Amino acid sequence: MLKTRLTELLGIRHPIIQAGMGPFSNNNLCVAAANAGVLGLLSTSGIFSKTDQPWIYKAFVDSGEADMDDDMATVLEKVLKRTYRLTKDQGGVFGINVMVSAELVDKSKILIDTAIRVREENPDMKNHFKVIFTSAGDPVPWREKIKNAGFTWLHVVPSVKGALRCKKAGVDCIVASGHEGGFHIAWEPVHSMVLLPAVVDAVGDPDLPVVGAGGFCDGKTLAAALAMGAAGAQMGTRFLATQESDFHPLWKEQVVKTEDRGTLVARGIVGPARWLKTPSSVQHLQNTLTKSPGVFSGVPDDFTTVPPDLIQYERDAIRAVCTGDRENAMMAGGECAQRVEDLPKVKTLVDGIMDDAVRIVTSMPRHLVDGNY
Repeated sequence: MLKTRLTELLGIRHPIIQAGMGPFSNNNLCVAAANAGVLGLLSTSGIFSKTDQPWIYKAFVDSGEADMDDDMATVLEKVLKRTYRLTKDQGGVFGINVMVSAELVDKSKILIDTAIRVREENPDMKNHFKVIFTSAGDPVPWREKIKNAGFTWLHVVPSVKGALRCKKAGVDCIVASGHEGGFHIAWEPVHSMVLLPAVVDAVGDPDLPVVGAGGFCDGKTLAAALAMGAAGAQMGTRFLATQESDFHPLWKEQVVKTEDRGTLVARGIVGPARWLKTPSSVQHLQNTLTKSPGVFSGVPDDFTTVPPDLIQYERDAIRAVCTGDRENAMMAGGECAQRVEDLPKVKTLVDGIMDDAVRIVTSMPRHLVDGNY
C-alpha cells in the first residue's frame, strides 16, 4: 500500500483516479473503480447530448437507471443514487466530473446544484460521494458554491498558469494533464514529463496535492508520478480497456490493438483531441489540417469558424463506434494505448498496478551502482 496526500485527502486505498472520460457513459466503470479502492469519477457531459447525440445520451441513461424523458437534474440524481447504492457496502469513494467552460455555465450550475441537493438529502452519501471534479474552464467563479457545500474539489489544468488559478480558487487538489492524454487535450503540446514537475514546483504547497494525468497507465508510470512530486495519477485509457468499462467492445479492442505511434491529434469538437489511429481518424487528421489548422498552431477556433462538416464528421464517427460500425468508427485514446495489452477486471488491474508500483518504489536503490545514494 502507498499512502499519499491524495489517499489521505479522499479516504481512498490507492493513489489513483479513474478519469471521467466524458461525454461517454462510464456509470458501471465508476462503480467498479470506486469499489477497487481508487477514486471513481462519473462523466456528466453526456447529459448534454440528448438532442444532438442521442446515442450517447441513451447509453448514459440506460446504465444509470434513468429514463429518456427525465430532465437533466433527475437523470443525475438517479445516477448518483445508483452509484451510492452500489459502492457504499465496499467503502467506495466517487465523484462527478463537470465541464465548467463558459458556454456550459448554465448546464454546469444545474449539475452542481443537483449534486449538492442530493447529497444533503442523503447524509450518509457524504461518506462516499465526496468529490466534485471540474474541468475545461476557470475554477475561480465556482469557489463559494463548491467549497461551501463541503465537497473535496479537484480541477484539471494543462498549464502552470492554470494551476496557479486553481490555487487562487482554493481547489483542494490539482490535476496536471499532459498532452499524452486521450480525447480532449490542450491547445499547447506540453507533455507530462515537463508539465507535472513544473506544476508541483509552481504550486509549492505541501498541503495542496498535485496529481499527474496523461500517459499514466501502470505501476511504472504511477511510480514516476510520485518521483516527480505528485500525490498520485489519473488514468483514463487504461480504465477504458477493462471488462466493466461501459465503452463499446469495438473501442476496447482498438485500444488493445494500438501499437507503437498508434495515436494522432486532430479536431475534437471543442478543440484538439487525441485519437487512436484508424482509417477514419487519419482522414479526420487530413480534414483538420485544411479546415481547422489552429489545432496544430495553438490558435484556438470555435463553432463560428470551423466548417460544420468537420464537426459532423466527428459526430458521425463517434456514432459509428457506439453502434459497432468498425469501418467508419473513430475512437479517442491516449498515447499509453500502445502499452495496453489486455482487458482485465478493474480490481485485477488496480491490484496489479499497485503491486508493481510498491515494488518499484521500494526497490529504487537497486537501480544505483552498489545501491549507493
